[in-house]
Amino acid sequence: MEMVKLVKGDRVIERPKVDYENNKNIWGIRGWTLDEGKPKAPKVEPKPVMEEAPKPKKTTKKAE
Repeated sequence: MEMVKLVKGDRVIERPKVDYENNKNIWGIRGWTLDEGKPKAPKVEPKPVMEEAPKPKKTTKKAE
């Protein structure tokens, strides 16, 4: 039995090819498409550059 992978956003499901072929229009209406088999590039978010302000020195009072 052949299986096909269907993709919707970042979700992937496997279904029998016969099921997909018989209900192709329903899968399309629901937003599912065939997986092309191409690996997706991982999302790389740049690290935010934050300038750190110098921390104030902590002072403690000594007991008298």
